[in-house]
Amino acid sequence: MSIKSFFLGLSFLAATAGFGQTNTKEVLFTINDKSYYTDEFSRVYKKNLDLVKDESQKDLNQYLELFIGYKLKVNKAYKLGLQNSAKYQSELKSYRSQLAKNYFNDTKITEALIEEAYQRLQKEVRASHILILADENASPEDTLKAYKKIEDIAKRAQAGEDFAALAVQYSEDPSAKENKGDLGYFTAFRMVYGFENAAYNTAKGKVSKITRTRFGYHIVKVEDIRPNRGEVTVAHIMILKAKPEDADQGKPEQTINEIYQKIQQGEKFEDLAKQFSEDKSTSPKGGVLNKFGSGQLSSEAFEEVAFSLVNPNDLSKPFQTEFGWHIVKLIAKHPVRTLSEMKSELENKIGKDDRSKKITASLNEKLRKQYTYKRDSKVFAQVSKWITADFYESKWAQPEAAKDYAGVLLTINTKKIDGKKFLEFVDKQQKSGLKVKPLSVLMETLYDRFLDEQLTAYYDENLETEFPEFAYVMEEYRDGLLLFDLMEKEIWERAKTDTVGLQTFYNSTKFNHMWKKRVEATILSSTKMETIKKALSLLKKNKDVQTIKDQLNVGNVVNVMANTGKFEEGNSALPKATQFEVGISDIFKEGEYYFVVKVDKVMPEEVKTLEECRGKVVNEYQQYLEQRWVDDLKQEFNVKVNQDVFESVKKQLHP
Repeated sequence: MSIKSFFLGLSFLAATAGFGQTNTKEVLFTINDKSYYTDEFSRVYKKNLDLVKDESQKDLNQYLELFIGYKLKVNKAYKLGLQNSAKYQSELKSYRSQLAKNYFNDTKITEALIEEAYQRLQKEVRASHILILADENASPEDTLKAYKKIEDIAKRAQAGEDFAALAVQYSEDPSAKENKGDLGYFTAFRMVYGFENAAYNTAKGKVSKITRTRFGYHIVKVEDIRPNRGEVTVAHIMILKAKPEDADQGKPEQTINEIYQKIQQGEKFEDLAKQFSEDKSTSPKGGVLNKFGSGQLSSEAFEEVAFSLVNPNDLSKPFQTEFGWHIVKLIAKHPVRTLSEMKSELENKIGKDDRSKKITASLNEKLRKQYTYKRDSKVFAQVSKWITADFYESKWAQPEAAKDYAGVLLTINTKKIDGKKFLEFVDKQQKSGLKVKPLSVLMETLYDRFLDEQLTAYYDENLETEFPEFAYVMEEYRDGLLLFDLMEKEIWERAKTDTVGLQTFYNSTKFNHMWKKRVEATILSSTKMETIKKALSLLKKNKDVQTIKDQLNVGNVVNVMANTGKFEEGNSALPKATQFEVGISDIFKEGEYYFVVKVDKVMPEEVKTLEECRGKVVNEYQQYLEQRWVDDLKQEFNVKVNQDVFESVKKQLHP
């Protein structure tokens, strides 16, 4: 999700609530001569009430200030003429297109497709196939030839011949020579819809009927069907792979094996993750990752190991991915989510899938019934004469006589569409590879496509008229896009590029950005008192970490682990009993571990440099600039609040 999408989502989530409400409205405030009403304010407040975390924003007086500030910024954007920019117009068009998708659905068909997809997602199918290529726009002769070929192969497969051998010999899928037609396990949305239908409608061990997709003709053999693996929650310990410049390329593997040995010796996975895992986003939580399903992580190898674990607390052996070395512990397995939980996601996938053709066909049928339309037979006969067999070779071009032709071919309600537009449509259709013959049948086929396209365009053009709620949301989007562009221009870019202003702001607030006490230290840990005593003795003799590990970790037994670095007070890897003073500590115990800490340097609380806290300072500077800007806008525009009306609104919202 882009920052702009996120920003607009927050700005206009409230706009989708309350369609069809008939509450009376009064003028709550004005900005110059423009009025803003109580119904909009109440609706936005109610919708956002559960979204805001800052309690002050739930206070109606404070919320009114925020609302007025928002409207002031929109007024400023219009005053600057931002609504006239080509970029704004393009983005508005894009957002309208996105919003309009909701109005192009057939609810009944969509619900059926969602239910079908959900039921299929309960299973994963392993299938093999044989493909005979046939383009979806192939000529009847080529199509028949391909069908005859797959028909002969299908008969042999149905009669019991070895499917894999047939795939190697006849399949025109290039991968068949290596995989013998085996596509592995898949579930809904992983294959084109026609192929998916064949796989899910065929019993295990059986061969499907011949099925057609845009690639050609297939027969499918279902090798296995298993339940969907769902999702898992795991914890992991990760040691990053060595950098190319590192002298000891084997150190990560050595470290992960030492950690694994410690776990085998009975030490706690969570404690070791906190001390040694180099995934800093999960180590403070004992290595726990958010739950995930197949294909959601960027490492297939990691997923396969995670899903191979059976029972909670099962542990993997150390293994390598492209990111480094891991040990994985299973926390929990989660079944496939419920239909209500997945519904929105499934609907989105259906819109991008071949399934959507069913929805499109339904819309076409609906619009043909909804609108009055008429074709002019004489004009159609005229434009048809200009189209030749060159169309089949994608070589057809409009003749000179056709380029200025203005005869009205199609009328939809009161909208007139000339023959020239149809000819332009035909020109583009050459790329579709349509091979329907003879030309007279081709023309009728092209006209049917053209009619559906024009009916859909007419419907789209009139969404604001037919659906008042659509018009309302579009108005909110217009303001939101303007506000984003204005904020980017006046605040966000300035905060990033105004180096002098940023430095000045940092200087005035730098004591809000402090390092806690820090130490540069080496932490040695063991579950055995005798081992940590030996480690302490070696530390006092100024032995380095590697020497200590070499002497105490004998054979395959890892008796001591070491962690060296810079640690801030409160860091989960730093034992709580650590004294912030240079020197070697006594032995102390926390949980099941004995620790010795060698502190080489103590750094007191100190102000972070601007570079060390730049992101946070830039964010605070943006907020500072915005508040000052709103104050300036209140001087630039004349704002008048109707206090009596506002008091009435407050009583309604907080009776």
